[in-house]
Amino acid sequence: MIIEPQCARFESIALEGGATLSPVEVQYETCGYLNADRSNAILITHAFTGDAHAAGISHETGKPGWWDNMIGPGKAFDTDRYFIICSNVLGGCQGTTGPSSINPATGRPYAMAFPVITIRDMVRLQKMLIDHLGIEKLLCVSGGSMGGMQALEWAVSYPDFVRCVIPIATTWRHSAQQIAFNEVGRQAIMADPDWCEGEYYDKKPPARGLAVARMVGHITYMSDESMREKFGRKLREKEKFGFDFGIDFEVESYLRYRGNQFVSRFDANSYLYITKAEDYFDLTNGTGKLNETFRTVDTRFLVISFTSDWLYPSYQSQDIVRVLRRINGDVAYCDLQSNYGHDAFLVDIAEQSEIVRGFLDSTARLAQAA
Repeated sequence: MIIEPQCARFESIALEGGATLSPVEVQYETCGYLNADRSNAILITHAFTGDAHAAGISHETGKPGWWDNMIGPGKAFDTDRYFIICSNVLGGCQGTTGPSSINPATGRPYAMAFPVITIRDMVRLQKMLIDHLGIEKLLCVSGGSMGGMQALEWAVSYPDFVRCVIPIATTWRHSAQQIAFNEVGRQAIMADPDWCEGEYYDKKPPARGLAVARMVGHITYMSDESMREKFGRKLREKEKFGFDFGIDFEVESYLRYRGNQFVSRFDANSYLYITKAEDYFDLTNGTGKLNETFRTVDTRFLVISFTSDWLYPSYQSQDIVRVLRRINGDVAYCDLQSNYGHDAFLVDIAEQSEIVRGFLDSTARLAQAA
């Protein structure tokens, strides 16, 4: 299944912080086919460093999508039955307007002149795209991590526009620890002399700072058990310590590789803006009253968490489920056993696939009966 990227352009978008972006472009990909009554559309929302290429083989790179094990013929998001849409988020660096895009007022990249964005702004742009595609109601919105935040925001901002949401390994607002990890990443980038207050686009990028930020982030995506199984205290191509500050351990080599690989595909300023959007996210708009936030929502929920996820621990999903049950919301919940930590929603997919497949099937049947 070869997938080609597409781009939609809009005159402007009003942002939650009061600014307006004009114009704004959004890159997206689709797979499967929209049925005659346009009732089988599913929006997949990506995590922090993801992009629009969720499934199939990229026409540009030849690489599979980041959720290719979940999306495709016969898979959980079955492209023989459903029309799948995934777009790069606002503020990103993979075709959607972000800090690296050209500011029409200056003819140069926005850099730090780009306005601060929120998860709600990302969802607003997704809604504009769905309207552009002529879809009046989505069957489902689903995503993991930051993608789960977007799915939750869809349910609250556009409750009449989506039949069900599947937020996976996510939260309704960041904890102090989650904000802290993001701040370490931001500071690593801004402390790099090559960052130049964000004005590095015609210069050397802040590769060292961005690589360190990614290394810190990647540690949080794994679990202690998965790191122990994968690396332990294995040495890298040596039999004894080097007694220097080179690479001794296999895990050191792995983290450096991940960091350097990330630098080649991601923009440092996008890292700053998107992590800030995550930290600002609060589904209740600061009231802390989830029950009031969900009271007008008539959307089905399937909430999934993983036992070894310490970045977005299960209790944060359970907070959402507990409130929905208290107000008699239509919610199913699964806390899946996994040793893979936060990355489980990307790699440990067998049980997740069965649960999602069944939930989508029941939602589609209810939609047909309505």
